[in-house]
Amino acid sequence: MKLIEPTMEYAPQILAYRNEFLESGDSMDGTGTLRKTDDPQDWVDFSKSCKDPRTTPQGKVPATQYMLVREEDRKIVGMIQIRHYFNTYLEKYGGHIGYSVAPSERRRGYATQMLKTALPKCRELGIDKVLITCISGNEGSKKTILKNGGIYESTVHEPDEGIDLERYWIDLSE
Repeated sequence: MKLIEPTMEYAPQILAYRNEFLESGDSMDGTGTLRKTDDPQDWVDFSKSCKDPRTTPQGKVPATQYMLVREEDRKIVGMIQIRHYFNTYLEKYGGHIGYSVAPSERRRGYATQMLKTALPKCRELGIDKVLITCISGNEGSKKTILKNGGIYESTVHEPDEGIDLERYWIDLSE
């Protein structure tokens, strides 16, 4: 398994990942605009533009997008996005990290591994304390966060989606 930034080398796998979520009706957390585009080139370009503060679209914060690729078959089994800092919404509801695992690849430890691999990248960005949120009742995501040192802080209600989100902090300063 390896975390890599999106490239067109993985265009068919990007589309397959997107389609699996669209068919299942699950949310694509940590994928940026992937749900909104059917052109992998547009998504790769957008992801690259978000990494640099000078080219980050207005209203967004700089973020680095990664794909978790299983090397033996080159399948994208998960995606994770690290937001370099907060805007008002992220500070309350979204956190520093969003992630998802393909519905067909769940319950195999990929999310835990992906988050563990992403945390040093947060430290490299100067993030000493990482906020991660998950929907109340999402036991898989909660376990992933806890296994990576997450400490529960509070639950907040996100009014636009009508969902309750649990907030967890992972301290990277040690």
